Amino acid sequence: MARYTGPSCRLCRRENTELFLKGDRCYSDKCAIKRRNYPPGQHGQGRTKVSAYGTQLREKQKVRRIYGILEKQFRGYFHLADRMKGVTGENLLTLLERRLDNVAYRLGFAASRSESRQLVRHGHFTINGRKVNIPSIQLKAGDVVELREKSRKITAVNDALEAVVRRGIPQWLELDRDTFRGTLKGVPVREDITTPIQEQLIVELYSK
Repeated sequence: MARYTGPSCRLCRRENTELFLKGDRCYSDKCAIKRRNYPPGQHGQGRTKVSAYGTQLREKQKVRRIYGILEKQFRGYFHLADRMKGVTGENLLTLLERRLDNVAYRLGFAASRSESRQLVRHGHFTINGRKVNIPSIQLKAGDVVELREKSRKITAVNDALEAVVRRGIPQWLELDRDTFRGTLKGVPVREDITTPIQEQLIVELYSK
């Protein structure tokens, strides 16, 4: 499979921004961006002139890596967003945010999206009472995401829930910590997505 299996911190350095791929490490002094704030490789500290295409490409790669999506699937999301009513770039971000693995991460059930994706794959979650194991499921307003009863003693999950206070939970989500249950209060809009993303650059890249 084409999934990236190399060092996660290398991706953050390549995109020159924190992608928060390693949970608590990203908030500590061990963060690679804080220690070596330049691209990886022997030419990383050299001067580079980036073209307009290069800027657009880097923005697309950054968003792909944030959400952990391969190129073919990401392009599919773009074409779907392009067919929807509204602004294409905002539609794209909304589709990415409504993925089950992302919602589980946003609710604090996992320290990172990759960890959240693994929990979903192993069948630890239900949607509206129904067991699911597909990370890309699109959730809608009113859906209830719940951790299965047998999974509530997982140490990593409880540690992540304790640490979610630092990260915060988006306004479009609601978490009931006592019942390990999260609810989508509504569909996220652009103002709800605080991740530094310039989605218009991605639209320009795919519109060539």
